[in-house]
Amino acid sequence: MKKVKKILFLSFMFTLITALMVGCGTSKSSGDESTSTLEKIKDRDKFVVGVKYDTNLFGYKDPASGEVTGFDVDIAKALAKEILGDENKVELVEITSKTRIPKLQNGDIDAIIATMTITEDRKKEVNFSDVYFDAGQSLLVKKGSDIQSVKDLGKGSKVLVVKGATSGPNVKEAAPDVELLEFENYAEAFTALKAGKGDALTTDNSILYGMAAQDDNYEVVGGTFTEEPYGIAIIKGDDEFTDYVNEFLKKIKDSGEYDTIKSKWIKE
Repeated sequence: MKKVKKILFLSFMFTLITALMVGCGTSKSSGDESTSTLEKIKDRDKFVVGVKYDTNLFGYKDPASGEVTGFDVDIAKALAKEILGDENKVELVEITSKTRIPKLQNGDIDAIIATMTITEDRKKEVNFSDVYFDAGQSLLVKKGSDIQSVKDLGKGSKVLVVKGATSGPNVKEAAPDVELLEFENYAEAFTALKAGKGDALTTDNSILYGMAAQDDNYEVVGGTFTEEPYGIAIIKGDDEFTDYVNEFLKKIKDSGEYDTIKSKWIKE
């Protein structure tokens, strides 16, 4: 009889421990499921987005006022309004081409809206929304330069690019003999061009037009030699928020709000 009681007691304890373990596992799983980007934004009551601070017309911080403005910033504000009902419920975090994906993966930001080209390699690291802006790569040179297109770049040509951007590999493919000089951001690259450290600066034409607008001694030349579709980047695997952002983009394009934002900043 004692032996039977002992067996029943051990069986009961085993069942209890197993149930507790399963319960703990279920609790953890539920926590993981509740950490979608959209839920985090709503719980926080703020949309935290990575934008450029050095890209005139898209994301630029005024040194005097400290205000960050541009096309990407206005898209971010419109998305904050869509999610939270108030465009001011947005926190802008400075990113560069080099830091944007790590900050997204680390959970420092909810999304990247920062002149980010959709590529197959980047799709392995992040989810992309549908295209929200079509750009193409060009060259920025000092007026009067002999370089008027990518065909004029050859051995001895020094081309300025930003680290982590697709512009370096792209121009190397078009002009294999050029020497690339890499900089942390567009402001540093443009300063270097004005200091005579390179013959041309290359990136998306949309960004280069912003630089030319700052200093009329420089011009964008040669048309475009790549296609650079911009997408909003979201943490890899968060299809719910990706679909939400795509619906948002469709909504503002259908309503005309997108065209209003674009015409405010981009004078084509």
